[in-house]
Amino acid sequence: MGENLERVRVDKWLWAARFFKTRSLATEAIAGGKVHVNGERVKPAKLVQIGDTLEVRQGPYEFHLVVRGLAERRGPAAAAAALYDESAASREGRERVAAQLKVVHAAFIPDQKGRPTKRDRRAIEKFKRGE
Repeated sequence: MGENLERVRVDKWLWAARFFKTRSLATEAIAGGKVHVNGERVKPAKLVQIGDTLEVRQGPYEFHLVVRGLAERRGPAAAAAALYDESAASREGRERVAAQLKVVHAAFIPDQKGRPTKRDRRAIEKFKRGE
């Protein structure tokens, strides 16, 4: 991002690369063991450099990244995307999980058509009374 840096704290880098909305959220994720640098669990003050590999878990998704740029400040999304390369296997895995979640969500969430009609409300009241 135009800065001449050799190393940056991992929590700042994750925030600048837009994986987390705030640095405190990045710090919590790191402390919770959801971020690994070069295969090792780290602390928020760990310094990353170009070429390091990161594994970041966000909810059901897991990212496998290689650091390609360093930044201490958060910039536009296009600049943030230039800070890392994601492996093809990681991208395919996330897409697979997203498809599975979409199927599960569609299967268990009925179509809601808004407020009940007068007929629906009468049926609900009848059900509640036990008739």
